Amino acid sequence: MPAGVKDLDKGQILFREGDPSDAMYVIKSGRLAILKNKGNSEIVLAELGPGDMLGEMAFFDNKPRSAGAKAIDKTTVIELPFKALHAQFKTFPEWLRAVVKTVNNHLRNANQRIKNLERLEGNDAAVFQPHLITRLIMILAYVANRYGEDEEGTEGVVVPAGMLRRHCIQIHQQPTHKMQILLTALDERGYMTVEDLGEGRQKITVKDVDELFDFVEFYNDWLFKDDSKRTTIDRGEVKILQAFTHFGKNYQPDSKGNVKVNLTGIQSHCPNELGFKCDVSETDALTEKGVIGDKISEEARILVEFNYDEIARLYRHWKLIYDLNEYQA
Repeated sequence: MPAGVKDLDKGQILFREGDPSDAMYVIKSGRLAILKNKGNSEIVLAELGPGDMLGEMAFFDNKPRSAGAKAIDKTTVIELPFKALHAQFKTFPEWLRAVVKTVNNHLRNANQRIKNLERLEGNDAAVFQPHLITRLIMILAYVANRYGEDEEGTEGVVVPAGMLRRHCIQIHQQPTHKMQILLTALDERGYMTVEDLGEGRQKITVKDVDELFDFVEFYNDWLFKDDSKRTTIDRGEVKILQAFTHFGKNYQPDSKGNVKVNLTGIQSHCPNELGFKCDVSETDALTEKGVIGDKISEEARILVEFNYDEIARLYRHWKLIYDLNEYQA
């Protein structure tokens, strides 16, 4: 199995965050810093030394580098190209390949759970903590459903601002300034409109009350579900769901609401129509989570089947979850 030796000077980059993954490395001598971009600066996640391996997680899914690596001192690494490793891996017994893949998936899922916990712990400083999101949206949905009025020429129902404020303060004892920020956030994302009428008055219009109720039930169910039964969509996977929602509407669903889409076509058209790349390999994690079906090779095309309405629902709700958890007022 061919392997190359690479010598790095102090400060030299081995690979950058976001680079394509085509090899893993073993440090022969020296030290490497694992870096994560944050704004215009870099955060050192870890320091690795002789005998340590890096870049191995991408062997199975070929995802872009989730972090960068830079030499702290003069460093020598052994490069193990994935192409050669895959050829070697195919010679392993099937049961051993399954074990190795399972261990890799468990490690990646564990890393993601750690990231989710860190995100939740950091939400104390965020505008919206997860349970505050469900409380505020439920108040808004309830008042809109109970007291909202149809108005000619207006899409949705007009919510009486005074009644919304009363429920927020007196009945549910929630911060009204957070409700106001939520209204702005939902307005920016097309769920409603907030018009300033002057003198502190507002016209609040919710476009789809049922959508708000459905979001609250979905997010609340996820928040309280046991980790072993919880399916989490990663931030990067939200874009894949966006692509499936965008292109899936062009396919005729079967009697069960399932559509079979051409992944190869999506990969080709995604940059022009949605402004980002959608690599076929990036869908593997969604298959493992049971969100979509297995890939099907058919006439030089790669197809995948999923329930369109459920994928569209997952996309809307998970996008809103991340948008609100990361919202900056």
